[in-house]
Amino acid sequence: MKINWKNNFLLTKLLISMVLICSLFISIAVAEQKILNIKHCHLKGIKEQVKCGSLQVPENYQKLNGTKISINFAILPAIDSSQNKEPLMFLAGGPGQAAVELAAGLKIAFKEIHKTRDILLIDQRGTGESHALKCLGFSEQDPYLTIPEEFSDEQIKTCISRLSGDLSQYNSENAIRDFDAVRQVLGHKKVNLYGGSYGTRAGLVYMRLFPDSIRSVVLDSVGPIEVPIGLFGQSAARSFTLLLKHCQQESACNTAYPNLAQEFDMLITRLEKTPVALNIPHPRSGNNTNILISKGKLISHLQFKLYSVSGRSLVPLIIHQAYLGNYLPVAGLISESETGVNMNLGLTFNILCNEDFSKITSDMLKLDAHNNFAGKFSNSIFKQACSLWPKYQVKDDFYQSVTANIPTLILSGGLDPVTPPSNGEYTRKTLPNSHHIIVDNVSHGVATSTCAALIINEFLTSLAPKKLDESCLENVPKESFMTSLNGGA
Repeated sequence: MKINWKNNFLLTKLLISMVLICSLFISIAVAEQKILNIKHCHLKGIKEQVKCGSLQVPENYQKLNGTKISINFAILPAIDSSQNKEPLMFLAGGPGQAAVELAAGLKIAFKEIHKTRDILLIDQRGTGESHALKCLGFSEQDPYLTIPEEFSDEQIKTCISRLSGDLSQYNSENAIRDFDAVRQVLGHKKVNLYGGSYGTRAGLVYMRLFPDSIRSVVLDSVGPIEVPIGLFGQSAARSFTLLLKHCQQESACNTAYPNLAQEFDMLITRLEKTPVALNIPHPRSGNNTNILISKGKLISHLQFKLYSVSGRSLVPLIIHQAYLGNYLPVAGLISESETGVNMNLGLTFNILCNEDFSKITSDMLKLDAHNNFAGKFSNSIFKQACSLWPKYQVKDDFYQSVTANIPTLILSGGLDPVTPPSNGEYTRKTLPNSHHIIVDNVSHGVATSTCAALIINEFLTSLAPKKLDESCLENVPKESFMTSLNGGA
């Protein structure tokens, strides 16, 4: 029998290549076993056992053999996993929120989705347990005695000096590379994305970098790539003006506060001239507490209340009582900041100063400062911090509109003080397979404050953003307001 040496040689070469390829995959799997760690765990506010994990990734993706950082994540396993549906990956806001810390609230908000889908939470690099960039000096300050007007260059310099790592690598694109690395090692061919607030910006970056990894996207309270984050003066004033209008339209509110706009202006003028120093019972402990209230402190706490409908209901009462000289309701707002959202401000400044504030011109700042709510205070802290913050270069193509043909549902609240519906329209116009729902009587975060989570669940099944049953949103009530210290309406 004649032997075909040529074919035999090719067959041998093919077998050797297959062995080498298999060896390569084995090496990769072994490497992943060393850097990926998953275990059962318990998270605060959740009774059931969930899964927690960490993944070692390069700090600098251009230096794969260089410094590694650990990315922390948690998995809330689907109640019924038999259908093996693609998970929902949650992208946190800020930038600076740690997703895993929000697990308990998200489990409630997305309970229908959680019935059949895993919910995947990843601490963005620079937050939580993923090499957190905290400005510890800020959190150590007494919230009752410090005022924003005393925010100093020294505080920023101290914050920067305490941060570790190459700050240029803690950017939005590297965060998305981390998220997709977690997706990959967990074995998910595709994921569904839900991004809220800054998480929408992260979601848009994900759509650009890894479109083939994404099955669908929900963008709730949008921060478009084309619109720099940080210009909140006009949007906050718009939200506050709507509050004043709705108070006038509600009989009980208008009767209780017929001159609310004038009282606000006079209160702000008074505090701008002379901050108020008081000694009052601590809102929670009852112990005597010194408190200093300035224009900036009042504005910042009122603006935070504009983020939710429940918070907005208190604003007229707080303004009116402070105008009358009773600052106890304001003290109550300040006490909430002691147990409020944990923000990793080092990451907040690092991203916004380099990816957003660098695109904001002096004319844009002047225009934003011309408003009837916060004035120039709306951007003064970012302006000051960003003048000192270490710089990194962002490529021009980062700011190009995202045009990925991925099923996308966009949600906006009509009362939102930071991401108004016009932001959602920017994104809708460039995404060919998208639908924008605007809920007039909702503020920041539509899914967590309305029945929209049910609509999202339907969307994740149908992938038809323009053919969803939105009827439950018709029942969202108009704003109502507290008209007395006893809680009466």
